[in-house]
Amino acid sequence: MNVTWHVLRRLGTALLTIVLASLFVFLAIQLLPGDVAQQLLGQDATPEAVAALRESLGLDRNVWLRYGDWLLGAAHGDFGTSLVGGDPVAPTLLVAFRNSMLIAVPAMLVGVTLSLVLGVIAGVRRGRASDSVISIVSLVVMSVPEFMVATVLVLLFAITIPVFPAVVLRGSDATVAELLPSVALPVIVLTLAMAAYIVRTMRSATIDVMASEFVTTAELKGLTTRQVVWRHAVPSALLPTLNVVALNVAWLLGGVVVVENVFNYPGMGKLMLESVFTRDLPTIQAIALLSAAVYVVCNLAADLVALALDPRLRTRQGRTRTRTARTARPATRRKARA
Repeated sequence: MNVTWHVLRRLGTALLTIVLASLFVFLAIQLLPGDVAQQLLGQDATPEAVAALRESLGLDRNVWLRYGDWLLGAAHGDFGTSLVGGDPVAPTLLVAFRNSMLIAVPAMLVGVTLSLVLGVIAGVRRGRASDSVISIVSLVVMSVPEFMVATVLVLLFAITIPVFPAVVLRGSDATVAELLPSVALPVIVLTLAMAAYIVRTMRSATIDVMASEFVTTAELKGLTTRQVVWRHAVPSALLPTLNVVALNVAWLLGGVVVVENVFNYPGMGKLMLESVFTRDLPTIQAIALLSAAVYVVCNLAADLVALALDPRLRTRQGRTRTRTARTARPATRRKARA
């Protein structure tokens, strides 16, 4: 019951956070200086034309009514109409999101797996050569901005050794098959940038866990080093690392803004900058809300995984079942006697 209540509470908190994020995004956009209708029509537009456009866009309505309509539409996948092209925002956003996931998902899978393994190796072999190499490389990658890493990789693998294309020459409507040859360098950049932080966190957590009493007890029972590390130490070391993993996975949507523009990749990051430059407010609102939702979902997933891995929770569940069984036995015996 405690676990169910905890999960429901987390789900409710996540939903409330998304609603509050939508409110913040909407109000922040409304507070931007300038009149959208005036900017769309130009400085030479007459006041009557500006007023007519404001009415057609619904800008003359109460802000809370507009927020309610926008939130209800967003819940149904309708983010309004682009102020630049006049097309619905949702299909354009969906294509950009698909393209971003094409580089974010491989970077996440490779980066998380590689960083967790390297963090465990560095933590178990603390003070050795492998630990020093992993720590130094991760620290260097953490210190270098993503656009610098991207630039160096382009110089090495697109110009000096022309293995991968330097930029993506396809538009946002390109198919996945057309984009695949161009995603290698963006994926490598995102993987390196994300993995560096997770490696450092996993290393510190592994060192702390390896010094704990239950690891010493497992060693005294005659378990091999591999069994002690992967069966006992790693699950406990994952708990403090999961939040960092979730933050870095959510960071991917922010990191792609830089990486996509370096490689001219048609994803959400590039769409965001183009929308900012053209003041396409509905598209900006949609991207900001989607990014906030991904951030909340990643943190929710980390909380639920940590809940499943927490040995204290499993101990409490076991004790609850034992008490329930003990309570049920006398009642069963009384019924049998009757």
